[in-house]
Amino acid sequence: MQDERFEQLELKLAYLEQANQELGDVVYRQQQALDALGARLERLAEQVRANAEAARPYTEAEETPPHY
Repeated sequence: MQDERFEQLELKLAYLEQANQELGDVVYRQQQALDALGARLERLAEQVRANAEAARPYTEAEETPPHY
């Protein structure tokens, strides 16, 4: 009777260890995706900053709509 109970506990433990490993793998992949997205966001922010710094003021001719 006790051997059967130990066997059931060992089986449950094995399933829990497998589930824990799978969850750890998912979390690892999600962290990699977050890191990649963060790096991409930083590159885009750099591009926006560079474009804002390179912006030149409009001349009066450019300010006037073309139909005038």
